[in-house]
Amino acid sequence: MKYFGVVSYNIYGNFTNYGSALQSWALCKSIDSIGGKSEFKSVLVDYCPDVLADKDPLDPMKNMWDKDEESRRQCELSLPAIRINYKKFMDFYNNRFRKSQKSYTSANFNEVAEDEKLDGFVCGSDTIFCIDEFKGFDDGYYANYDCMKNGYTVSYAASFGDPHFTDETLLILNERIKNFKVLGIRENLMVPYLKQHTDIPVQKVLDPTLILTAEDYKEITAPKLIKNKYILLYARRHNQKMTDYVNRLAEKTGYEIVEISLRAENAKHHRMFYEAGVEEFLSLVKYAEYVVTNSFHAAIFSIHFERPFYIFSREQCDTKIIELLELVDLKDRLMVTGEEDEPRVIDYGNVKAKIEKSRMESIKFLSDELYGCK
Repeated sequence: MKYFGVVSYNIYGNFTNYGSALQSWALCKSIDSIGGKSEFKSVLVDYCPDVLADKDPLDPMKNMWDKDEESRRQCELSLPAIRINYKKFMDFYNNRFRKSQKSYTSANFNEVAEDEKLDGFVCGSDTIFCIDEFKGFDDGYYANYDCMKNGYTVSYAASFGDPHFTDETLLILNERIKNFKVLGIRENLMVPYLKQHTDIPVQKVLDPTLILTAEDYKEITAPKLIKNKYILLYARRHNQKMTDYVNRLAEKTGYEIVEISLRAENAKHHRMFYEAGVEEFLSLVKYAEYVVTNSFHAAIFSIHFERPFYIFSREQCDTKIIELLELVDLKDRLMVTGEEDEPRVIDYGNVKAKIEKSRMESIKFLSDELYGCK
């Protein structure tokens, strides 16, 4: 039996982020299932990067993306739901994972391999390679601690987001990638550069939430929560054009709007559900008549559950959104203004067939990574 520590962005996210929780769960479940029950086990490393150390998930206004006063006011109005949501997320991390016994930071990370009896590390998925988001090259995400550099560390579906490297930061990147034995990268954009600047294997792979199937999520999906037909609006960042689009869709269909966002004042017209935990989020996607979002992972779960969806452009997320839509031949689902022509009806038989080939390749890649640990 070999134990792999999964190091990713999850527990210390400052806002509700279903994608960060679900990509970690999917990666851990995938590691546990490769080679049968007796070969590999995942351990979710409770790791807080230095850049997130001063964040307070119960008071997220201190670290908001949107700095305008209106967004801050809406966030303050949402604080009761934020606090309920935080407890549900912590319950998810504590009850749905094999989690490390201790918490780790830069001060004690080099103790993790011995403390947790780890044979290797898997860094990923999500935007752990995004130096804009994490204000540089985080040592845990780039395997720059001695126990990772001197041991067996790979990445699976690590993402650069929408990268903005300079000549100086590219030189640092060239050194950091030497810390890995194998690199699995989520988006194509940086793959040619990485292949040019390293001798280790580099491959584009699927987000871990896609190497599982809809059937795999049954165990963590809550029962249907809303009796009436509804449209799910999930906004990772406020986009008035997206809200206007949902309102027009609701007027056209007569369906209720269920909204997960920090725009608490929308409760005048929408059913607000920011307190939804991970299990409830999956249910809200699964049973929606339509999903309207600017979340990459909400689009993925719309695909899993075969829901009609529309996805709006979002800063630092366009690369991953566009590549996902290209993979499944659904680029017409991407909205920028909300005034685009109505896209064609989704042929989910065709979509699932396109995913399957990449899924098999990605599972093989992850399997080869794990078996590479001697």
